[in-house]
Parts: sequence; structure tokens; C-alpha cells
Amino acid sequence: MKVIWPTIVSGAVLLAGLSALRAQVAAPPPLPRVDDVLKRVMDRAKAEDEHEHEFKTHYHFIRTKVTEFRNAKGELKKREAKRSENRPVVATTAGPPPPGVAEPKTHDDAGTNGPVTDTRSNVRGKAFERNDFLLNGDLLKRFDFSVTGREILNGRPTLIVDFLPAKKPWPVRNLKDRFINKAAGRVWVDEGEYALVKADLRLTERVNVVGGLVGAVWKFTCGFLRERTPEGFWFTRGADWHLEGREVFIRRTVDYHEERTGVRKAV
Repeated sequence: MKVIWPTIVSGAVLLAGLSALRAQVAAPPPLPRVDDVLKRVMDRAKAEDEHEHEFKTHYHFIRTKVTEFRNAKGELKKREAKRSENRPVVATTAGPPPPGVAEPKTHDDAGTNGPVTDTRSNVRGKAFERNDFLLNGDLLKRFDFSVTGREILNGRPTLIVDFLPAKKPWPVRNLKDRFINKAAGRVWVDEGEYALVKADLRLTERVNVVGGLVGAVWKFTCGFLRERTPEGFWFTRGADWHLEGREVFIRRTVDYHEERTGVRKAV
């Protein structure tokens, strides 16, 4: 008994030590401060235009855009589709390309199909431009952010950041402000490079519009998903938005889908 007891105690101590070590190894690092995350995201955003240019210069892809308009009964009234192809010009060993051909070439095939019975809608698939929502200090001040967790997307760790409209009222100068001031959602940020990987956004309440896009919007959701090439170029794989609203006395539903397919490196 005198021999067995120390053995049992030693075994228990060893197991306790291994369990503690295993817990330390398994425990994820603490979540970073939201201010630090936002600062690094903004620093990264300054180079997004250059990264987009590099991606288009080195990669071939097909881009499709589809916008569908439905009436209050859900019946498809109009469908607009556009297809474009990015065809990069790759320099050869014979020397640099001639002036004027260094930029990637894009071939457009625009088309409209489906029953076109109502063309009076002002709701278009390109209602907002990318530059309308530049990631800057003014935009960030309009929301309350919080880092809520981590998730693996496409094999890379991301930080989950939730946001709500700031409690402080902000001025409404244009149509864009009406949407931004009542938006909430979630974004996923690549933890290694602090690029935006994914986003889901929604309206928190009805938006009334006078003389603009529509008379009122009571539902709007949108989102996008981005991927990374082996060289580190981030590109938008797909984007969607859904709108339900009223234009004058006509209720409308609009769905927009954009996708890049056939992504491959130019050779």
C-alpha cells in the first residue's frame, strides 16, 4: 500500500498537468480590441484599388450581373442580364507591351430578357456606386462596432465584427445617408491581412425617399463574399441584394446578383 499510494498521487498530478497543458493549447487567443481591428481595416482599404487593378491585370474571369423586377404578386416583370469578360494582356519575354494595351481588356455582352411589361421603375441594379461607401472615418462614426468571435472561411481565420447604427443622430444629406444611418449587420475580417472577406447588411427600419430611388423601402438586405488568390489578391466572388419597396403607388421587389466565374491566372 505504501508503494501504490505515491504512484497513484504521481499519476493524478501528471494527468492534471496534462489536462491543464491541453486546455492552454486549445484555448484561442483573446479577441483584439475593436478599435485596433477597425484601424487596420482602414489601413488595408487604402490599397484596395491597387489590389483590384493587380487582380484584373493578372487574372481572367467572367463577370455576370442579373437584375430582376417583380410586382406585388411576385410575378417577374423584367429581367436585365449583363455578361463581361476580363482578358488580361500578359507581357512576354520579347519586351513590354506596346503603350495603351497594359490594361486588362473587358468584353461586354449586355442583354435584357424576360417579359418587359413595365419599364417605368427607377430602381436599377446600379443604384449606388462603390465610391458612395468608401471606408473612412466618417462612415465608421455612424456605427457602433463590436468584435464577437472568430470563424474559418476558405481555410483562413477571420474575425467577426457586428455593427449597429450609432445612437448619435447623423445628418441626412442624400439618399446614401438615408440607408447608411439605418443599416446594421456583420462583417468578417481576415485576421492575417485585415481584408474584408464577407459582409451581411440589412435595414433596421423603413426608409422614406422623396423624389429619388423609390417612395419607400421597408426591406433591404445585401451581402458579398471575397476570395484570395495565391499571390494575395482579394477579389469579390459574388454579391447580392434584395429590395422591397414602393415607387409612387406601385409596390416593387428587386433582386440583384453579381458573380465572377472562371477565375484563372492569365498565361
